[in-house]
Amino acid sequence: MAIVAPVYDRENFYSIGPLHLTVVDWDNEHHRRSVAASLVAGVYILERDRQENRDAKHALASPWWEFFNFRLVRQLVDDVDHSIFGAIYEYELKTSSSEKSKEVIPHYVIAFRGTLTSRDSVTRDIELDLHILRQGLHKATRSRIAVQAVRDTVASSQHRNVWLAGHSLGAAMAILAGKEMAVMGTFLTTFLFNPPFISAPIEQIKHEGVKHGIRVAGSVITAGLAFAMAVKQPQQKNRSVETFSSLATWVPNLYVHPADHICSEYIGYFQHREKMEKLGVGQIEKMATQHSLGGLLMTAFGKEAEPVHLLPSACLTINLAAAPDLKKAHALQQWWQPESQVNFKTCAYLYS
Repeated sequence: MAIVAPVYDRENFYSIGPLHLTVVDWDNEHHRRSVAASLVAGVYILERDRQENRDAKHALASPWWEFFNFRLVRQLVDDVDHSIFGAIYEYELKTSSSEKSKEVIPHYVIAFRGTLTSRDSVTRDIELDLHILRQGLHKATRSRIAVQAVRDTVASSQHRNVWLAGHSLGAAMAILAGKEMAVMGTFLTTFLFNPPFISAPIEQIKHEGVKHGIRVAGSVITAGLAFAMAVKQPQQKNRSVETFSSLATWVPNLYVHPADHICSEYIGYFQHREKMEKLGVGQIEKMATQHSLGGLLMTAFGKEAEPVHLLPSACLTINLAAAPDLKKAHALQQWWQPESQVNFKTCAYLYS
């Protein structure tokens, strides 16, 4: 029988957190990723502290940011269920750093949690998960609160470094905010842990030939439908292309696990683009990359759709370590494990 750790231990920084990072090297990508993931974990625990009515003496959240010299500036609260879904942290510089390090050290980090299955938040969180499936997350009030918080923080930062970070549903929130800032010409360093990709789980197919064939067919159908709609509505097509192209300079950091069907389609999304380029049909894939089949169909029937998962560029990190189940493959904890214990593969995909 498997032994399940008590809830207290699963939320306690000193039980599961990255205690090995006693000194953060901000020039080290592994360190930056681990800190960002820990700050997202802090949001989860803030909400769990609220749900369990833990007083200051018994609250578990603060070590998740104080260990790295951050202070909590503001909690972001949902207007429907009043749950804490995000947090704004400010870094308190306590030691001198190199000029190079100062360029990457965040002054503020805005972090968003994912879905919590706890009684006080599960209904609202699942409602927002369904918004993602319907490609309408941008219309949810939580999204508007998140995007406005990012706008306000960037405006008050006086050109200092601002990071975005999120896990699962929270990663989708971070994508929405990051896209909005990128369109305005502000490209925020962004960490997206297990972000949802709305698609059939093609990446789970083991036969590479079958997988590639399905992707090619999907690209042709999507590009064909997009072209047909562009002929019918040329102004809408031009806006879509311009918006997608304006995002190309923003290169968020994506972290996915192949066994996590919630996010694993990002692997095929970016790798398939390269394969289509090599086959000499890159223009078809470029058209398909800018659209989702579901979004096109919704638009054709007069419904507004914004597929949050579509990204022109990204630095994609894949965790190649085996995961026994979806829970492990989707866990935030995998992204702050000691560098000597991980098996990651990273590749940058730049849209041009």
